[in-house]
Amino acid sequence: MNVQWFGQSTFRLTDDDGHSVVIDPFDASVFEARGMPWYPALEDVTADLLLVTHEHGDHNAVDAVGGDPAIVRSLAGTHETPLGPVVGVASEHDEVAGTQRGHNVMYVFDFGGRRVAHLGDLGQRELRGEQAAALGTVDVLIVPVGGGPTIGAEQATDVAATLSARVIVPMHYRTERIAFLEPVDAFAAAARRVARLDTPSFAVDEVAGEDGPVVVIPAAP
Repeated sequence: MNVQWFGQSTFRLTDDDGHSVVIDPFDASVFEARGMPWYPALEDVTADLLLVTHEHGDHNAVDAVGGDPAIVRSLAGTHETPLGPVVGVASEHDEVAGTQRGHNVMYVFDFGGRRVAHLGDLGQRELRGEQAAALGTVDVLIVPVGGGPTIGAEQATDVAATLSARVIVPMHYRTERIAFLEPVDAFAAAARRVARLDTPSFAVDEVAGEDGPVVVIPAAP
């Protein structure tokens, strides 16, 4: 399975058969119109399945993705899709039961021989037992680490340990393009193994090892 990061929380996963899943696409023009620095616009990005964790503009630009994908949009529950079942786990975007920033859906699914979880803009201080049980043990965890409107380094480290994740990909943090979040450094400093990449994409089999979990930091687009 190949993982490609487009910036913020947008990812495309591709398996060996060419099937693809896109999660949380953004519309760069919205932020450019506000005079905000942002990542390059999504161009020629297609998918068989499109997942949206919540209805904020840096996560829900479904029109930016082509290919007539099946869409699961901000909805908890077990969803049957052309690529198999996807479980959406209800969560909150803040520490006060969603009263400030609303709800967030964490998705977990099997793809490319791996169990993948994308946590969207998780803002709770910790996972509740029922949420952890629904997510289960995951092979590839994509987790926000930049603090502010989401969990930060310490909470993300705890979540990764709770889910026994083998490959952990941080997202939603400060880069040269995004200034309002905390950088990835504190999260990386807490990890035993870190792979900093020169490209925004990687093959999971090439980074996953047998000697414990690894934090993989793709290059920012």
